Amino acid sequence: MSDDPMKLVVVGAAGRMGQTLIRVIASTEGAVLHAAVERPGSPAIGRDAGEMAGLGANGVLVTDDPLTAFVTADGVLDFTSPASTVIFAGLAAQARLVHVIGTTGCSADDDARIEAASRHACIIKSGNMSLGVNLLGVLVKQAARALEAAGWDIEVLEMHHKRKVDAPSGTALLLGQAAADGRDVDLSSHSVRVRDGHTGAREDGTIGFATLRGGSVVGDHSVLFAGEGEIVTLSHSAGDRSIFARGAVKAALWGFGRKPALYSMLDVLGLSSD
Repeated sequence: MSDDPMKLVVVGAAGRMGQTLIRVIASTEGAVLHAAVERPGSPAIGRDAGEMAGLGANGVLVTDDPLTAFVTADGVLDFTSPASTVIFAGLAAQARLVHVIGTTGCSADDDARIEAASRHACIIKSGNMSLGVNLLGVLVKQAARALEAAGWDIEVLEMHHKRKVDAPSGTALLLGQAAADGRDVDLSSHSVRVRDGHTGAREDGTIGFATLRGGSVVGDHSVLFAGEGEIVTLSHSAGDRSIFARGAVKAALWGFGRKPALYSMLDVLGLSSD
């Protein structure tokens, strides 16, 4: 690895997260914005990425050609959509780039295709890129292991802004998975996503999810462990989406030069083991 800064591509560059990533890259030592990519037909095509992000001109013009951008880059930061992320994963694998994925709402098939791409590229994927949330996940796993399923019910509560399109959020699922790992159970067969009508009594051992949407909330998450006569609550509140951007850039720098594989933010932060 050279001493030159890591050349990063931001896809979905005109979105709120894309612009935040551009600003964070500009303030991060060891990283430089190499290219900014948007979908074909976007009104941002041809604009200066720095001006678009409120930094002033930086000479990087927004393009709709990811392949050309990837060929000479070192990494790509991706908070787009599942369909786009799968395409970018394939291109990143061809170019042998570090691919940092913060996209949520991926299906099992999407995840399988991303995992296949990781045989040729270092891919770091997480439902949340912040240090605080990933630490919270470790604590949730430990609490779920310590508090027996027969006596403690687990509920994951999340709230996001009204424009968020997937539910439960990627972070809520990350926390639910941490709880399931602590209980050594399969999340898909133990989760309750919807309650409506005459549901009957709560089944022991299940992990419930509740979703709230409204206003401009960046992201609030709580995991409640409800026992007889007491409740333990572990929570995290995100006040600024730059925490996710900083985590993504940190992940890219961590992945630069690592062997192809599928990693998570727990690997980046050294929290992958209890």
